[in-house]
Amino acid sequence: TSSVPLILDSFLTPRKAIPFLACAVQMFLSFAMGATECVLLGMMAFDRYVAICKPLRYPEIMSKSAYVPMAAGSWAAGSSTAMVQTSLAMRLPFCGDNVINHFTCEILAVLKLACTDISINVISMTVANVIFLGIPVLFISFSYVFIIATILRIPSAEGRRKAFSTCSAHLTVVVVFYGTILFMYGKPKSKDPLGADKQDLSDKLISLFYGVVTPMLNPIIYSLRN
Repeated sequence: TSSVPLILDSFLTPRKAIPFLACAVQMFLSFAMGATECVLLGMMAFDRYVAICKPLRYPEIMSKSAYVPMAAGSWAAGSSTAMVQTSLAMRLPFCGDNVINHFTCEILAVLKLACTDISINVISMTVANVIFLGIPVLFISFSYVFIIATILRIPSAEGRRKAFSTCSAHLTVVVVFYGTILFMYGKPKSKDPLGADKQDLSDKLISLFYGVVTPMLNPIIYSLRN
């Protein structure tokens, strides 16, 4: 079963019970898809850089022997970090009524139920955020610095327009996806109970946005260029 129908089902029936193993699988798939998307967007930025800045060498650089390992490596990296994060979270002892204050088994919501020290999980999540959020964002930013500089050197307005249209779909997805992810995982946590409740609600809505809305928008965004 895909994750989107599960999210929508949880949205309609928020107190629905979920088995422990199913929660772990849902957490793994959600984290793996998100981490893989982060790496893939970085790889796609390199593809756009080669297409704009080195167009004559594009077939040579972005050959099948190059893009297949890049795609496979993205999936392997995303799945590996998801396995680590899920394993660390599922090994924690949980107490209370085990009610997850979220639409899905999102890892941050699950960690709030642990009745022990989660410093190892926090450190692991921080390292994962740096690797899968910080590094790809820097890579994308540097790629687009060179891309924009190259586009500005194109003499004709029509040429600049065509060059920019090559990157517009990817850039739109980057802004929407990373914007919501960074807002959710990078913002400071409120210590005020009322503020924490509002923060929990915003986390749910943001998770729903990047988990459901963004994937639904991707085909539309990428098809606009065509």
